[in-house]
Amino acid sequence: MFIIGIGTATPPQRYTQAQCWHAAQQSASFQALNLRSKAILKKVLTGENGIATRHFALEELGHVFDMNPDALHDRFVKNAPALASLAAERALAQSNIHPREIDAVLVSTCTGYLCPGLTSYAMERLGLRSDVVALDLVGQGCGAAIPNVEAAHAVLRAGGARRALSICVEVCSAAFYLDDDAGVLISACLFADGAAAAVLSSEANGGRRVKWNISGSLTRPADREALRFEQKSGMLRNILTPQVPALAAQHVGTLFEDTLARAGVLRNHIGGWIFHPGGRDVLLALRERFGLSEEDVQWSRKVLRDYGNMSSPSVMFALQAALSADAPGGIWWMASFGAGFSCYGALLEVEGP
Repeated sequence: MFIIGIGTATPPQRYTQAQCWHAAQQSASFQALNLRSKAILKKVLTGENGIATRHFALEELGHVFDMNPDALHDRFVKNAPALASLAAERALAQSNIHPREIDAVLVSTCTGYLCPGLTSYAMERLGLRSDVVALDLVGQGCGAAIPNVEAAHAVLRAGGARRALSICVEVCSAAFYLDDDAGVLISACLFADGAAAAVLSSEANGGRRVKWNISGSLTRPADREALRFEQKSGMLRNILTPQVPALAAQHVGTLFEDTLARAGVLRNHIGGWIFHPGGRDVLLALRERFGLSEEDVQWSRKVLRDYGNMSSPSVMFALQAALSADAPGGIWWMASFGAGFSCYGALLEVEGP
């Protein structure tokens, strides 16, 4: 299977971390925080956390902490279909594939719920055929992009489809929350809104070849409480613990070694590194685990700096950044991770620019 087109999308509204700090101070929920919590927000938003700007689906930044279940759900309903469709349109344009040529569409999200799911809205907006295979995938959090693509790969291998559209979209601002839990506060300082899409085909299309070779996954339910969503007062609330960077490095490292062994590939054969940019400390832990330089993780670091952590679309943003910059070809390792604790990885064979 080949990735023959990638598209990304964000809301047009972009804000600096300094602007977010100012908006947080003006919110009613900020006033209810204790002094320690206010100090955490100030430290993360005004310090060096690897993020310069983030995009939010907001008409006004001051609405970012409107903790009303109906308002947050409306934010997801209004923006998730639009972002997903825009990313898909851009992926289709890059691949030179007409929407009517798509045989399957898979959409992953964790920041909102619709029934029928987002595939219904994407099919309508994009003009896909009514008989496409449509799968809505939920519950995989930040790691969802790679299992989404692997599910599409299975559809293609089954022989019922030649081309599939893989979409990840998150409106993280529809799940922002402020209380005196440090993990909740840090989540509000890291996450952002965005979508990414990939056109997948059983055949290359003449562009730069990106072949999906082999993938794998690893899930540790014992670590579930380290990173997950919960429902509180009718709203999604992120649980984020200090153990996450170490867990990510540990589990992605284990998965990497297992995948290399199954593929018969040596560590020194890996020429490119594409990680989900979960945060500054996450990327540092991954660098240490894999013995990498800052340059090795430059694509993930760039996405984190310019967009923050958009959850599931982020790793595809990093892949697009590397391809757009004509990064040297070869065997690339792409990894994502998130709620569960779960992690996913894939070996890509990328043609030189």
